Amino acid sequence: MTADTIIAGDIRINARWLIPIEPEAVVLEHQAVIIQGSRIAAVVSQEEADRKYRTRETVDLPNHVAMPGLINMHGHAAMSLFRGLADDLPLMTWLNDHIWPAEGAFVSEQFIADGTQLAMAEMIRTGTTTFSDMYFFPEIAAQSAHDTGMRAQISFPLLDFPTVWGSGPDEYLSKGEALIKHWAQDDYVMPAIGPHAPYTVSDDPLRRSVQLSKDTGAPIQIHLHETAFEVQDAEEKLGQRPVARMSELGVLDTNTQCVHMTQINDSDLKAVMDSGAHVIHCPESNLKLASGFSPTQKLLDAGVNVAIGTDGAASNNDLDMFGELRTAAMVAKVVADDAAAVSAHQALRMATLNGARAMGREQDLGSLTAGKLADVIAIDLSDPFLQPVYDPASHLVYSNHGRAVSHSWIHGVPQLQEGRLTRIDVADLMLRVQDWQARIRHNKS
Repeated sequence: MTADTIIAGDIRINARWLIPIEPEAVVLEHQAVIIQGSRIAAVVSQEEADRKYRTRETVDLPNHVAMPGLINMHGHAAMSLFRGLADDLPLMTWLNDHIWPAEGAFVSEQFIADGTQLAMAEMIRTGTTTFSDMYFFPEIAAQSAHDTGMRAQISFPLLDFPTVWGSGPDEYLSKGEALIKHWAQDDYVMPAIGPHAPYTVSDDPLRRSVQLSKDTGAPIQIHLHETAFEVQDAEEKLGQRPVARMSELGVLDTNTQCVHMTQINDSDLKAVMDSGAHVIHCPESNLKLASGFSPTQKLLDAGVNVAIGTDGAASNNDLDMFGELRTAAMVAKVVADDAAAVSAHQALRMATLNGARAMGREQDLGSLTAGKLADVIAIDLSDPFLQPVYDPASHLVYSNHGRAVSHSWIHGVPQLQEGRLTRIDVADLMLRVQDWQARIRHNKS
């Protein structure tokens, strides 16, 4: 390259601070992210960008941190329409007496379309660029994500019993295989297999889900060891812990995402370590439902890849990943009895690159690195509650909340500009949400 060579690009983002995630635990200053098409062309100093690059658009962010978009690795997006419906109840009471009856009464294709869009509006507004969803009518959620231009891992549900989406395992697996084939090459949608939990899925469907994963490469995401009751009940009825059963059935694998994992003994830890399975930590949902505490630092120390999810808004009650990673860092310190457990940089990595790794997409997502997909967010640190700034990484974890996110690009496309959503008609969405609220409230009363 000669001194006079100028490289063309589409978008240049000038940020006061930049946290690339790779390399690890680094905060850079006065950097420029160059986007060409859907990918990051370069991350360089602003001085070098002045010399080498010319772009169609320049976005100056003098008080902001730029970083990779957050990856919310577990949730039930459309359940945002049940936010606050049944609070302060134990998990099984919450499910059996409130959530499952409400789902039976209201879940439909339109419910999924509207609820997923509500969830995406909240997630984009608070810094999430990729989310993982496990819920009914996954084809509708997938289409909603694709149409909005938000990246999503869409897991089709698999259970032993009938639901609004199917009559049982045979139909779920048949429709799920079609979903995987349909979306396999999409830029935004990543299809996955979602056996609900060991206590709702018997051995044969689990074995078939493992085979489907091997045949297609689709990941498996499963709720596992969410509560002490789940583990105790399995031991009493089956004579083994759920993790041991999943290991015997071949469910635990490098392509498997184990959600919650609050009850872990040494044998459980070894099984997860040996299998290469990933753990998805949902601290706020676990706290709210009194499910337990995942030993995050112990898992990380053992080399287990731990990512973060919010769970659904019906049990959280928000989808703000910045709040989630703050809780993850705080709870980890208490559980480990160590104030140094899960540092701010580790928490940010769990919410970005670790999530990408859990999906097998670390080559494309999770860090601001040349060649990766341009999923970028910016957080404004100029407000009084974020001043003064000594350590931007610490601020993002311990002082920040998602409302400080000002900009978001997904696949190189602006989704949030100066705090305003560009691809979702919020006013129209709120009318539909209010209609659902009125119907659900009337049914509950």
